[in-house]
Amino acid sequence: MIEIKDIDLSLPFLTQLQGNDDGRPITIINTFVAPEGQVDAVIEVWQQDSFVMKDRPGFISAQLHRGIGDSRVLTNVAVWESLTDLRNAFISAEFQELLPHYPDGSLSFPILVRKEAVTGVCTA
Repeated sequence: MIEIKDIDLSLPFLTQLQGNDDGRPITIINTFVAPEGQVDAVIEVWQQDSFVMKDRPGFISAQLHRGIGDSRVLTNVAVWESLTDLRNAFISAEFQELLPHYPDGSLSFPILVRKEAVTGVCTA
């Protein structure tokens, strides 16, 4: 089973997920640490839960990134039309039923973010 850990202890992920929805797109960045020798198994379960998420209203895109070399780190960047859409997908029974399929010792570090405009560098 996967264990969800918070990156920002001042605003835990589950609290972020329950926040007020302003209707703007939201991005979830979820970094996984796979148990030793279990990276491929984590990817297989992630693929299954991604198929579930892709079928939910509001899903825009997802991209999995893998650490180089022998890294056990995987990072998913998924974009949703709104916080409500992501929240509904996350709490769905179909998605929740897949979480125990992650190998024991799998860790997940999710955080919700939005684009930030920085003058001369990037737009929101």
